[in-house]
Amino acid sequence: MGSFQLQDFAAGWVGGAASVVVGHPLDTIKTRLQAGQGYGNTLNCVLTVYRNESVAGFFKGMSFPLASIAVYSSVVFGVFSNTQRLLSQLRHGDPAREPALADVALASMVAGFISVGIGTPVDLVKIRLQMQTQPYIEGNVKLKPTVPELPVYRGPIHCFRTVLQKEGIAGIYRGVGAMLLRDVPGYCLYFIPYTFFCGWITPEGCISPSPSSIWLAGGIAGAISWGTATPMDVVKSRLQADGVYLNKYKGTLDCILQSYQNEGLKDSFQFHAHPSARLTSRRLKLLEKTFEA
Repeated sequence: MGSFQLQDFAAGWVGGAASVVVGHPLDTIKTRLQAGQGYGNTLNCVLTVYRNESVAGFFKGMSFPLASIAVYSSVVFGVFSNTQRLLSQLRHGDPAREPALADVALASMVAGFISVGIGTPVDLVKIRLQMQTQPYIEGNVKLKPTVPELPVYRGPIHCFRTVLQKEGIAGIYRGVGAMLLRDVPGYCLYFIPYTFFCGWITPEGCISPSPSSIWLAGGIAGAISWGTATPMDVVKSRLQADGVYLNKYKGTLDCILQSYQNEGLKDSFQFHAHPSARLTSRRLKLLEKTFEA
């Protein structure tokens, strides 16, 4: 059992680290488009970042999520798996029994709550570092966007310490309401379709889904999850970016209302595809083991 847990931790770390390294440049572009000013479209944003900040600009804020992904992945997947087994034990007296749909949904919601507790500070630091060199509007949205001369934060540790000193624990967990609205239903809309499609694609008589089935099921489930989660991801990004130079939003509801009033529904909650696969092949293998148990 101990060896199995160690393998799960290693798989979660490698898969999570790979998703951060591969997806972070596009995540930076997504964050700039959602919370920044002065970018007309995706291509213009890419060219602007490269022209002003070179290749390094695409990797701003990466070190903190990269360093914390091991803990995040192992805890989230561990909570999901163990909650599922506990529910099977309570319901059927057998933790190894195939989970019911309601058990998957409840385990997903618990994993979503836990992910918010761990992930909100990580996302806040990442977004603050990504946004501190983007064009910003000085005190009034009608003024011409300008680019700050010097970064506010020297790195992830300095960013975390500065936010904690100036804004307290509430500052570290800024955007937690939007993240709850994103991740709790988001995990349900990931794990439930993933379970369904894995079972549907896997040929009858096979003990576990094939790697290609896992990839296909994970891709479909990821598209469903992020297609519905993106509006709250936009709100979360704007709330967490707010405070680098200005304090524009009072909270989640205020951010939603201001975004809608200023930009309308289509432009406010743009459905940018999430660039990094949250579940790479190694992390999807964890789910395969879960449903084998």
